[in-house]
Amino acid sequence: MRKFDLELVVGLFVLTGILALGYISIKMGKLEVIGGAGYTVYAEFEKSGGIKAGSVVEIAGVEVGKVKSIRLNTDYQASVELAIRSNVKIQEDAIASIKTKGLIGEKYIQIAPGGSEKLIAGGGRIRETESAIDLEELISKYVFGGV
Repeated sequence: MRKFDLELVVGLFVLTGILALGYISIKMGKLEVIGGAGYTVYAEFEKSGGIKAGSVVEIAGVEVGKVKSIRLNTDYQASVELAIRSNVKIQEDAIASIKTKGLIGEKYIQIAPGGSEKLIAGGGRIRETESAIDLEELISKYVFGGV
């Protein structure tokens, strides 16, 4: 009988450890298991500039959401779906820009808040966007006299 009790205690200990490890992994990785609390907005860019699903969305340097998906729409523009936290409100005249952290760092979307009192509702669209700067294109224009 004692062997069975020892095996039961060890089994429960291992199971508790696995659950704790899973919880810590989800929290540290900032993963969403059962959908996040928030709303979705869309932005259209001429060039997506290498931004990917899961990239960060920032306002004033603070992470406020993530990029859910990127699609090519019928106008040959990149339609980016952004998941924004529910406690963050975006004005109707906000500007979304694709930026790079450092010279060769990861891409993210920066939202510059507007001054309007009207807010973008869930499923709405950010109308003002700035595409990513293509350094290769700028350098080639400079070298070959296009600037």
